[in-house]
Amino acid sequence: MDKGLHFTFRVITTMLLLRGSSQAGEKNDPKMWAASKSGFGTDSRGPGEGLPTLTVTTILEDPYVMVRSAELEGYCIDLLKALAAMLHFSYKVKVVGDGQYGAVSSTGNWTGMIGEILRQEADIAVAPLTVTSAREEVVSFTTPFLQTGIGILLRKDTVSQEMSFFHFLAPFSKETWTGLLFAYVLTCFCLFLVARLSPCEWNEPKNEENHFTFLNSLWFGAGALALQGVTPRPKALSVRVIAAVWWLFTIALLAAYIANFTALLSSGSEQLPIQTFEDLVKQRKLEFGTLEGSSTFYYFKNSKNPIHQMIYEYMDKRRDQVLVKTYQEAVQRVLESNYAFIGESISQDLAAARHCDLIRAPEVIGARGFGIATTQASLWTKKLSVAVLKLRESGDLDYLRNKWWETSCLHKSRERWSPLQPQALGGLFLTLAIGLALGVIAAVVELSNKSRHAAGHVKKSCCSVFTEEMCTRLRIKENTRQSQETSGRANA
Repeated sequence: MDKGLHFTFRVITTMLLLRGSSQAGEKNDPKMWAASKSGFGTDSRGPGEGLPTLTVTTILEDPYVMVRSAELEGYCIDLLKALAAMLHFSYKVKVVGDGQYGAVSSTGNWTGMIGEILRQEADIAVAPLTVTSAREEVVSFTTPFLQTGIGILLRKDTVSQEMSFFHFLAPFSKETWTGLLFAYVLTCFCLFLVARLSPCEWNEPKNEENHFTFLNSLWFGAGALALQGVTPRPKALSVRVIAAVWWLFTIALLAAYIANFTALLSSGSEQLPIQTFEDLVKQRKLEFGTLEGSSTFYYFKNSKNPIHQMIYEYMDKRRDQVLVKTYQEAVQRVLESNYAFIGESISQDLAAARHCDLIRAPEVIGARGFGIATTQASLWTKKLSVAVLKLRESGDLDYLRNKWWETSCLHKSRERWSPLQPQALGGLFLTLAIGLALGVIAAVVELSNKSRHAAGHVKKSCCSVFTEEMCTRLRIKENTRQSQETSGRANA
């Protein structure tokens, strides 16, 4: 009996020692962070109180997961806390051993976080893990918690270009310059027309010379554009209305041109010469690459687009030179050399916000999302998807995005310059059109008043006098007379 009790005591003691050493090993593991629990909620029950414990694999990437003061923090950690509070589970976070996201190796096995889930070393993966068809075949993904795409990260001074010979035309777009030319010709024609119709400007068409010829009208309009007073000077109210509206138009237009040209010069460069992936392929100044084994690399590999195939062939032939291991290495290489990084646009936006010398090219391709990966038979997939949707509907995901993507370059950044479009000057063009219409109407009214007074003296109808006056001023009467004389001779 004593021997049995002694044996039982030794077994219990051995089990306690083994349990203590196991807990000590977990505490000393640099890649394992234990968290209780429930960050955003009020439930603080630990694993010993009946909550299921999930092993979470992740990857160190700013701002998703970062080490601060020996603890993990970041977007994904806050997301994990919120999910744990909603679904009532505890978790242990471990950083992926090989530092990879997950791809098929040469041996046919999966690496990275996907491989750890398949080997049951982790229950879920909460990280900037892109949902792809290849990964979906071996694991399950929740509803994406972030939407992104593939973009190009560049250093600003590597993409600046010299000013062109016609750089002075850049402040306005082609459409704006076309509209300005049309407005100038139309205004000068209206000046010419109104000056001929108005009796206050041209009282005696038969004996008096009209100084507002079409060429003089063009010169008058050009002088107003240069803010110079030129002759002939208008006398009639109708001509002065058109001239005043044109002066107002030119002053506002010159102010807009000078302001936009100043912004163009202060921006340091024109629009980026590398706007698209096609531009990236055509240039020879920059090397470009992506993360080794990432979904971005396989996107270009599987794409049927000829441009994308050229990008893949370039990266595949120069794997050792252009492919990088980590995102931090990619950003550092862009900063220090002539290198363009192809990767997730949302991460590039963060890099541009943190490093004021970086910029992302406008084109984004391959819309995709970041999801939480689980095993295919896991019961947590649907629960986590519903929880992610609830966080999106409540605005918590937007709050986390704004929190971790806050830029430090607000005081240094300059708004991206763009040529002034016609829409921005739409009100100015409308004002000019109304002024031209008022000038023409005023000229017709002036001519009508003179015709009414003349009709009383010659005892003719006002309409006939108005028509004769109009024909005389527009040089139609002589042609009419000649045609009538010709027809009379023919009848004789």
